[in-house]
Amino acid sequence: MTLESATRGRSPRSRVGRAPAWLVGLAAVCAAAAAIPLVYLVVRSADAGLAELADTLLRPRVLTLTLNSVVLAAFVTVTCLVLGTLSAWLLTRLRLPSARAWLLVSALPLAVPSYLAAYGWLVWFPGFNGFWASWLVLSVVCTPYVTLPVAAALRGASGDLEAVARTLGRGPLGAFRAATWPRIRPAAIAGGLLVGLYALSDFGLVSMLRFQTLTWGINAAYGASFDRNQAAMLALVLVVLALVVVAGERRSRGRVVHSPGRNAPGTIRPGRALVPALGVLLIAPGLGVAVPVAGLVSRLVDAETLREIDLVRLAEAIGATLGLAVAGALVAAVLALPVAALAARYRGRLVSAIESVGFLGHALPGIVVGLSLVFFTLSVMPALYQSVVVLVFGYAVLFMPKAIGTMRGGIAAVPGSLLDVSRMLGLSPLAVWWRVTAPLALPSVGIGALLVAISVMKELPATLLLRPTGISTLATELWNRTTVFEFGAAAPYAAALVLLAAVPAVILSGIRGVAKEEV
Repeated sequence: MTLESATRGRSPRSRVGRAPAWLVGLAAVCAAAAAIPLVYLVVRSADAGLAELADTLLRPRVLTLTLNSVVLAAFVTVTCLVLGTLSAWLLTRLRLPSARAWLLVSALPLAVPSYLAAYGWLVWFPGFNGFWASWLVLSVVCTPYVTLPVAAALRGASGDLEAVARTLGRGPLGAFRAATWPRIRPAAIAGGLLVGLYALSDFGLVSMLRFQTLTWGINAAYGASFDRNQAAMLALVLVVLALVVVAGERRSRGRVVHSPGRNAPGTIRPGRALVPALGVLLIAPGLGVAVPVAGLVSRLVDAETLREIDLVRLAEAIGATLGLAVAGALVAAVLALPVAALAARYRGRLVSAIESVGFLGHALPGIVVGLSLVFFTLSVMPALYQSVVVLVFGYAVLFMPKAIGTMRGGIAAVPGSLLDVSRMLGLSPLAVWWRVTAPLALPSVGIGALLVAISVMKELPATLLLRPTGISTLATELWNRTTVFEFGAAAPYAAALVLLAAVPAVILSGIRGVAKEEV
């Protein structure tokens, strides 16, 4: 039975038993590629033996690094949940002037890599370091991960029940907790998951601000003594923490509670509360974007900095960044497409397992993927050690989930009736894909590839570990100069990184607009 005939008379998603064997096999191979770093990391740690593993993990230094990582991630996640949820409520429940502009302003910190934000703060405050410094900058950079999904959920949640709770004598906070929070909790917890994973996996910011976490310990173990076993075991601890966060999010998000009645966002006049409300909305973009960008500009316009700019080296870094971004996006899209096509049209345990493995990179910090591929290539394919091939593959593993999620939605949106009609007209399954599914799903494929490209441009730890000798990106050039406190020399690379990452973001907005018009 063909793919299209299997869907006839059914919903676009069917049982996995109906899926073509070639599609299942191809998707399984592509998903398995994403599991290579984790599998080899486990094997590498197992080779050390239980005695060495226990000795390493029970060292006071390792316990301190683990505690630092957990506490920082917990503080940042709670802060982002509170600030992000409050910001989302203000954006959707108050009548703000230029509401859409304020939503855009609230999303701006997503465009600034954490290590670039840390760089901007260090320009103004060279002694800015430690736990509280890391907590502050990470929190303001990550707040949009909660604000945006919660704002979307609030637009779909009725304000009627919250108004009823207020008439029954509950205060604003009590009414929100009783009537609104159950409806937006899944979105808030999903955003909190992203924040927690980001905080656990961050390397550049905590290193610049001199707060030692597991990512710092992994890099130190690998770089100082090339202690493969210790670095691998620390990386495994970090992966376990990330998987615990993912599992906890799935258990705690609960079922989505649908809200009856009319939607009522933006029904409250702020009055005298307008200024404090706008002040709250400016916390994240002000501290996460304005302060770092101001520091960047102050260094960039300095006459001495302008005289010392190495234009050739800057051009080479821009070229390398663009080339790797394009290559990473293409490879990630190729690996993600079969998985997305299978998950979009079929359901079942095997499909869910393949899709989950494909999303594994979502829980793997960049430094873990980089370290795992270093070990893997040295042991299995030494000829590829520190090659562009391995670096691009590392990018694909890290950012494949971004492409899978976007492509899956686009392919699933193609009406099954069009596929049925195409098959009835005598087209082969391959012809149906190229002439019907591919053109309609192309915007989602482009969006997925651009999301990967933006992420590749900003990726730091995996690039530091896997890049070939002599190749430097804008991120690595910025890192190399800030680690020795050459803030003026780092400014041109930071500015180029911000401008370069803005290009695919603008293209991404255009593609989304076209997709909405077609729908």
